Amino acid sequence: MVSERPRVEARSAALLARAREVIPGGVNSPVRAFNSVGGTPRFMASGSGGRLRDVDGSDYVDLVCSWGPMLLGHAHPEVEVAVVAAVRNGSSFGTPTENEVLLAEEIVARTPVEQVRLVSSGTEATMSAIRLARGFTGREMIVKFAGCYHGHVDSLLAQAGSGLATLAIPGTPGVPAAATAATIVVPYNDRAAVTAAFAEYGDQIACLITEAAPGNMGVVPPAPGFNQFLADICARHGALFISDEVMTGFRVARQGHWELDGRVEGWRPDLMTFGKVMGGGFPAAAFGGRADVMAHLSPLGPVYQAGTLSGNPVASAAGLTTLRLADDAVYARVGDLADRLSEAVTEALSSAGVAHVVQRAGTMFSVFFTDADGVPDYASATKQDTAAYAAFFHSMLDDGVYLPPSAFEAWFLSAAHTDTDLDQVVSALPAAARAAGAQQ
Repeated sequence: MVSERPRVEARSAALLARAREVIPGGVNSPVRAFNSVGGTPRFMASGSGGRLRDVDGSDYVDLVCSWGPMLLGHAHPEVEVAVVAAVRNGSSFGTPTENEVLLAEEIVARTPVEQVRLVSSGTEATMSAIRLARGFTGREMIVKFAGCYHGHVDSLLAQAGSGLATLAIPGTPGVPAAATAATIVVPYNDRAAVTAAFAEYGDQIACLITEAAPGNMGVVPPAPGFNQFLADICARHGALFISDEVMTGFRVARQGHWELDGRVEGWRPDLMTFGKVMGGGFPAAAFGGRADVMAHLSPLGPVYQAGTLSGNPVASAAGLTTLRLADDAVYARVGDLADRLSEAVTEALSSAGVAHVVQRAGTMFSVFFTDADGVPDYASATKQDTAAYAAFFHSMLDDGVYLPPSAFEAWFLSAAHTDTDLDQVVSALPAAARAAGAQQ
């Protein structure tokens, strides 16, 4: 049911004021600050299924899902049981455990990688994968795409989209020029630019890294055959192809985005990175790939990488249980919900005469407020009407729907979202569409 007035936010506002005294900006990750949409960020107290409740007692249908990890929804009972059992046995040992072996086996079984190394964050995974690629090839240069975000690694913060785009940060203060000097940034979906980069620097390029389907400039899917083209050009020049599936891995399909293109087209990345869903809501990530490449990691090889909490038994238990429960029925349910909701968004905005385009990558999607026919790259994404999105966001928030507080992010659903949840979202769309239209 659509609410009749904005929701109370007194306790959230009070907590934000306290937080700003001890935490920069009052948040521990920039997009949470609501800077691009305005207003007071909601401090959440609990989540259940497809819904959240804030500290003021307001309920929301959650279309952020912790930025992707909550594929099964919040507080899934079987994940809770696994986590409690793991905690009772001890939260961390600094030694190998069975859980990390089981989680690694599950990842290898579902993806084209032959071995994985568990870490604690997506940033750590991409950083380590690039270090490994440089160590394996003996080269230094890397290629990335404008608008693709691979964590806050110094060498990858050049035109990184997501929070940087949201906050309109023109550069990367604090990152020495030398850290990005070996980074080549090219437009996404631009084969000619990639070809030119390899023509000039091919024998110096250690790797090319890309989001398997970018979701950090809004959802901008790869053009048909684009990822295969990237795999092929890397192979021709002796560079490694790194597919970053921190966001898409186990989220858009059972085998990640690779299931939608690589498995069909017959190619495999040399290295992949994973996170979010594989942690089941806990801090866990991984990078993996060809066994001969992974063999260059210590303790077998000379490329050093380590982490005190890597393979943490509690996080591994949550991730393992999540992946085991993420069967075909789960992906079918999330896919059906994504189909219905993206169609409803299109219908509401079209009915209100609002210029927009909805873009999909598997079950992930986002809406761009633009009169363009499509958004193929970062430059196009930055031309969208962010004021219209802010108005749309706040109308939905007032009606109990929690969207990403940024126009440059993906929307996520879970298998726990009910038809009632979806009905609430759909009911809120017409008013939000009108609010967005008033800004255009």
